Amino acid sequence: MEKKDSSSSFTIGNSAQERSWSYVPDCYVIPSSNRPSLTPETANVPVIDFSRLRQDATQRANAIKEIGNACHQVGFFQIVNHGICQSILDGALSVASDFFKLPTEEKVKFMSNDVKKPVRYGTSLKDGDDKFQFWRVFLKHYAHPLSDWIHLWPKNPPHYRENMGKYCKEVRKLALEVMGAINESLGLGPGYLSNQMEDGMQVMAVNCYPPCPNPELALGLPPHSDYTCLSIVLQNSAGLEVIDKREGKWKLIPEVHGALQVHIGDHLEVLSNGLYKSVVHRAILNSERTRISIASLHSMGMDEKMGTAEELVDDQHPKNYKESSFRDFLDFLCKNDIAEGKNFIDKLKIKA
Repeated sequence: MEKKDSSSSFTIGNSAQERSWSYVPDCYVIPSSNRPSLTPETANVPVIDFSRLRQDATQRANAIKEIGNACHQVGFFQIVNHGICQSILDGALSVASDFFKLPTEEKVKFMSNDVKKPVRYGTSLKDGDDKFQFWRVFLKHYAHPLSDWIHLWPKNPPHYRENMGKYCKEVRKLALEVMGAINESLGLGPGYLSNQMEDGMQVMAVNCYPPCPNPELALGLPPHSDYTCLSIVLQNSAGLEVIDKREGKWKLIPEVHGALQVHIGDHLEVLSNGLYKSVVHRAILNSERTRISIASLHSMGMDEKMGTAEELVDDQHPKNYKESSFRDFLDFLCKNDIAEGKNFIDKLKIKA
């Protein structure tokens, strides 16, 4: 029988999830009030046929309205018929999975707790510093402009740069189109901030959630919202939960083959003056299979400040948020533990 380790935390390359332990160490066990259900309810999430935005004016107007409703009511939606071929989606998931199967000594070449590094491998959130650890392994890297960063990405597995690079280019084009549609739904027009987004940041968060022996005790990621304007997520199986705002319950996002998930982030909440709220989500676990997700996070430039659109501010709707940049978020992340409920968006809200 495996002897239990009494460590309060684990270092990168030596974590319980990387070593496929048959039990959940105490430092992974979250408070009982926050534990996930083994039989979660399924969320009723809008599924948008994105091809309608490329059709006649009536079809586009109806799709824009659906997107606006989803942003306002849920802060989240799934898109189908988005134009990225399945082979590119499958290729990205395949090399992501192959990377996490590499020997530890290969992966830890990229290990770092420095959230500002353009390429880094890690586990949990901030390894060794967190009060709770999370059953996750990740690789994060910058992706735009692709030519500036791709040479820093892993060389192994052999097709990682090629396959992930193809996906990054395609999902970035899609993200700009989604952002235009969201801005149009706000009445700002599809070209609003288009130059800033075109020149902005794209960060890839490639996540691996290995099988967990007791998935009801731990989480892959704690409840949080993304700092971005928007995030687009590709996954190989279900495992993302969002808060149902009406019922205050965690609900599982259903798996739709070929669909991509769109998360409204903190910077879009700021831009919309709170009309659209960033979605709070978490990653749950299972005992049987490894889940892979690839989140493409999109924002303006590193030091470009996102502020509320002046068109959405008047006497009845005063400005509710302070400006901030991607670098401001990184500085916040260095100093705070989001697992303890410290969220970036709360720092941006202007108190009445």
